[in-house]
Amino acid sequence: MRSRFNRRLDMETRFEKARRKNLVWAKPGVHSCVLVLDGLKPDFNIGKIIRSADAFGMKEVHLINVVFFDPEPAKGSMKWVVLHNHDSFDSCYEVLVEKNYQFYCLEPEAQHTLGEPALPLKSAFVVGHEEFGISFDLNNFPAIQTLSIPQWGKVQSLNASVAASIAMYEYVRQHGSSV
Repeated sequence: MRSRFNRRLDMETRFEKARRKNLVWAKPGVHSCVLVLDGLKPDFNIGKIIRSADAFGMKEVHLINVVFFDPEPAKGSMKWVVLHNHDSFDSCYEVLVEKNYQFYCLEPEAQHTLGEPALPLKSAFVVGHEEFGISFDLNNFPAIQTLSIPQWGKVQSLNASVAASIAMYEYVRQHGSSV
């Protein structure tokens, strides 16, 4: 049986190999929408979100406080999706606000639901940590709108990659013909 250390080392090695391909091959997707992944765990959600970002044609993915992640769930999509790393949400926010992006934070307790507002072409969806949520205080960023994803089941919880994919689908539903 492989030790946890060896599994992590394998993951880091796979990540470095995939990162090198990403630097050579990645190009912005056909849509102007971006994803901001705020401190997600390095196991499987980041890779799955990158795979969905490729499928939905997202422009790029911004990673906050992510040193490495397992590229295996991306199933090869990592080499096609532009990735940007940031040490803090503040630095990512500054970069994207300068480019006129409107931020939407996916939060279970939001007053508005995804699909209510007409999403602008330059939308940025923030997906927080699977357990702890976003790393920043929303009160410090009053321009960020919060959106929830309607759920009718007993457990009001979605996996981070599922929530991100639903947000990307809604964006493409609204803007698919604008490509």
